[in-house]
Order: sequence, then C-alpha cells, then structure tokens
Amino acid sequence: MIEEARGRIEYEERGSGPTLVLVPGSCSTGAAWRPVMRVLDGNFRFVTTSLLGYGATEERRSESDSSVLREAEALEAVIDRAGGHVHLVGHSFGGSVALIVAMRKRVEIASLTVLEAPLPSLLRHCHERAHYRSFRDMTDAYFAAYRGGDREAIRKMIDFYGGEGTYASWPEKVRAYAVETTPVNMLDWACAYDHPLAPEMLAAIDIPVSVVVGGSSHPAICRANGLVGVSIEGATFKMIGGAAHFMISTHPGQVADLIATNVTRGQKRSPRPDAPAITQSVRAHAVGAGRC
Repeated sequence: MIEEARGRIEYEERGSGPTLVLVPGSCSTGAAWRPVMRVLDGNFRFVTTSLLGYGATEERRSESDSSVLREAEALEAVIDRAGGHVHLVGHSFGGSVALIVAMRKRVEIASLTVLEAPLPSLLRHCHERAHYRSFRDMTDAYFAAYRGGDREAIRKMIDFYGGEGTYASWPEKVRAYAVETTPVNMLDWACAYDHPLAPEMLAAIDIPVSVVVGGSSHPAICRANGLVGVSIEGATFKMIGGAAHFMISTHPGQVADLIATNVTRGQKRSPRPDAPAITQSVRAHAVGAGRC
C-alpha cells in the first residue's frame, strides 16, 4: 500500500525489466491485467493499482468533489513509488485518468498506451453530438434505473461497452463486484462528464502514445479514441479485430503486442535498455484520421 493522509492507494509490483504501470478501469482491480501480464511475463516489471474506491484503494472523492484530478493525484503517487520513467497503460476509465496524468506532466512517463478511454467531454467539445448522445442516453438510463431501485442497473453500462448479454455472461462473483461498486462507478462518470477535454489539451502530450480500440466496440468509443489519436502528434491508432471493450480479458495476446510495441517506441527516448523483443505478431491494424 501507499499510505497518504487522504487514504491508502493499492500498489503491487513484481518482475524485472522496463516498468509497466497498469491501470484498470471501473468496477475492477489490478487483477484484471493478469491475462496480459501472463503474455508479457519475464520481460517487464509490472506495477498494478486500482482506481479510487476499488480494490484496496480508498475513495477520496464525493458528490461535491468528483474531480478526476483526485484520480490523477493517486495515480501520480503510484508512478512516484514505481520510480518514474514508467510506461503507463490505462484501460477504460483508467485510460482517461492516464491521459490526464500525461497532460499534467508532474511525473516522468516514457510512453502511454490507452485502451478505449470513455471521453464524453471530448466528444461534446468536438461537436460529435450523436456519439456524445450515445454516452448520455446510456448513463441517464443507467442512473435512473439505479435510483429507481434496480440493483443491477450497471448491466446497462456493461452491455453498452461489451454488447448485449455481456453482463449476464460474467461469473457471479464479477457481477456481484460490479453491483457492489455501482455508486463508485457513478462518480467515475461524473468525472468523465465534468472534466473539460479538448484536442489542444491533448496536443500537449509529447511522448509516444498508442490508442487502441476493438473492432466490435461501440462507435462512440471508437470515435472518442480516434479523436485522441489525431490530437497527439505521432500517436498511433490501432484496432483489434473482433475485440470489444473488455479486450484485456478476451484478447490479451494482441493487447500485449501493442503495449510492447509502444514500449519500444518509448525506450528510444529513454536511458533504460531497449525493450524486450515482441514474441507475437501484432494482429491489429492502424486506422487513419480517427475513423472507426
């Protein structure tokens, strides 16, 4: 653990080599990265954590202060403990937080890989009204159902990401954790909607960035992440065919390849030794001009 006055932060590390800081999304913990870590095992030092309110990380937000900056501060503490000059990887809301940290430039990051960050405020800023409305309609229905007494209302959000029936297909223990952490997830969405995000803000990121989406993902997710890709100079935008939002579980090999590829780009700017050779072929392909 990292002990801070505002609450403890989950921290776990193992392995040796270039440091990957792996940030999971909502309703999840660092354990979500195990499939990807198994593919990359032996080549990297892995640092995992959980976002505020999940796992062993204590919440430090409230309805009156749901700022994503509270998330960024906690992740920066993890990177400081890891030793800096890390390769940062964020999935889902963890990807959104990772982008904020990269923009703040308060810790040293060698490269950034973002997997399907939910970015409704970027869509709103860029006048992507239909895609923004997709997010808003989903969260409005989800929140209304929960406040109306539907304990499993979070299935609406999970199926939005993974496709109809995704929630029902999950093991009972995983569904139960999602239900238990629904109020935390609602704070996550408040962060996502309230924090302003614009292309010119993203353009300040000057490290190697890889943005990844699934070929079967929701078009609003693809478009939001495509906008990230075209806003950051030199960023790559990759699509994993057949994957959807929960790709770190369903397509860990392809995700691992893309992470390793971006680490190689980051190591060229780093005083550390070269990244390990990639042992699997990359099955994703680039998508130009932010199109999905």
